[in-house]
Amino acid sequence: MSWTRVLPGALAVCLLLLVAAAGCGTGEEAHGRRGAASSSPVGKILDETDASGSHYRELDPKRAPGVDTVVTPDAAGGWDVRLDVHRFRFSPAGTAAKAVAGRGLACLFVDGGLVARLRAAAYHLPAGLVPHGTHHITARLYADDGTVWAVAGKPVESTADVTASATETATSSAPAAVSASPSSPAPAPAPAPARAVRTPDECMCHPSAYRGARFP
Repeated sequence: MSWTRVLPGALAVCLLLLVAAAGCGTGEEAHGRRGAASSSPVGKILDETDASGSHYRELDPKRAPGVDTVVTPDAAGGWDVRLDVHRFRFSPAGTAAKAVAGRGLACLFVDGGLVARLRAAAYHLPAGLVPHGTHHITARLYADDGTVWAVAGKPVESTADVTASATETATSSAPAAVSASPSSPAPAPAPAPARAVRTPDECMCHPSAYRGARFP
């Protein structure tokens, strides 16, 4: 056998092995780039915050969640709240503090005051939290990391106006009209809402809101 014939064949085999190795490396690098892209942050963090200091996390309207607040009186004098959510799922307790599109929890406010942290679509408001008069019940959607889901710089939320009286009527997120007779005396100021004892998980939507709070 001639060495001049063996060497070209061996060189060809080595070249093929080098090309194959280079191809595998390219695939791994591409996989790494795809992995980095999939772990990119969700939405854009804005400078605006809510009252507790939670920053807004803005999404494209086509990807953003939505919520409608429906409130109806119950026979015992309290109020049943139902949240109709869109492109959104409630996260169970213990979920990691990470923003995931379409996931999170809702915070419920009465006249701007936080009353509950919700991980389900239904909630019962005691009558003591909605005394006589007209009140604004707002549901706002949060990501699991405490940021506020937002669209066009505004939080994703909806408000239902309810009037507590002897003859209560069902209300939804559409504002209710209120009229008064000019000759009638001005109504007395409504008493401050009674605050029920609640646990931190039921009340707070952001860790900064724990400051100064007292719990049993």
